[in-house]
Amino acid sequence: MVYYAGVDLGATNVRAVVAEADGTRIGVSRRSTPRGPTGIDVTEGVLRTLRGACSEAGIDPNRITAAGIGSIGPFDLAEGAVIDPANLPDSIDRIPLTGPISKLIDSDDVYLHNDTTAGVIGERFHAASNPDDMVYITISSGIGAGVCSDGRIVSGWDGNAGEVGHYVVDPHGRLTCGCGHDGHWEAYCSGNAIPDFARLLADDDPTIATDLPLEGPEFTAKDVFDLAGEDELADYVIDQLAHWNAIGVTNVIHAFAPIVVSFGGAVALHNEELVVDPIRERVSEMVMTNVPEIHVTELGDDVVVEGALASALTEGTGDRRRLRG
Repeated sequence: MVYYAGVDLGATNVRAVVAEADGTRIGVSRRSTPRGPTGIDVTEGVLRTLRGACSEAGIDPNRITAAGIGSIGPFDLAEGAVIDPANLPDSIDRIPLTGPISKLIDSDDVYLHNDTTAGVIGERFHAASNPDDMVYITISSGIGAGVCSDGRIVSGWDGNAGEVGHYVVDPHGRLTCGCGHDGHWEAYCSGNAIPDFARLLADDDPTIATDLPLEGPEFTAKDVFDLAGEDELADYVIDQLAHWNAIGVTNVIHAFAPIVVSFGGAVALHNEELVVDPIRERVSEMVMTNVPEIHVTELGDDVVVEGALASALTEGTGDRRRLRG
């Protein structure tokens, strides 16, 4: 029997799945992403998660033929590592991935992708029509995109293509991104950034009434969405998020001309009516080329790990037409 694995390393959680050659899952594991203190601690968390999926599948890790990884970036592909991730503590400067996983499974067939690239692989692999031009956008703790153009996955020479969350959408640069630069899309609309954006808008107009716990240590993006329709500031924040999101998505559409744009990530998945619907409405008025179909992924939180698994099943390409029996 031949086995394959997929791993999703996110800023919040690590997921791993083990599957048979036809893609049937037989082992699943999920853990919180270690917060350090070093990158090696994160690597160990990834390995524990993959071992957990193997244990549930009832196999030793060295029986896995190939593994795919969808991970937060940016990457050093030569070393198969994440370097200076924006959404983890500053003490984490390098997270080795392909080498340790290759050693664990005793195979050199380990494929590392940006998490959004894995997302578009998963979307294309499972799509009914297998579209040749599509984009997967995640709005979660960060923002990024995976791109398939003319049937080819666009990953870049260094694996860092698709970092659209670092498009400059605000030339005034009033908010600083986790990467250290100003005015990025991610600095306004990501789950991690929304509380700071709400505070900025409240400071701009102190007359806006609100019950949001702006100065509370536990204030999160969820608080904003939970008060939608009931709180003046929350509604204003959501409207302004739609503005910046529409600009970002319009830039993506003009750059890649996709037929389909699929959304994932916690912010989009849990708030479709408040996040994705307004993007759909505004983009149709902003795009000067063809307006793509815009929807939320049907794979939910599993889209990245499914893409990583598809990459392993199809020798790193994610093209189901190359699926081995």
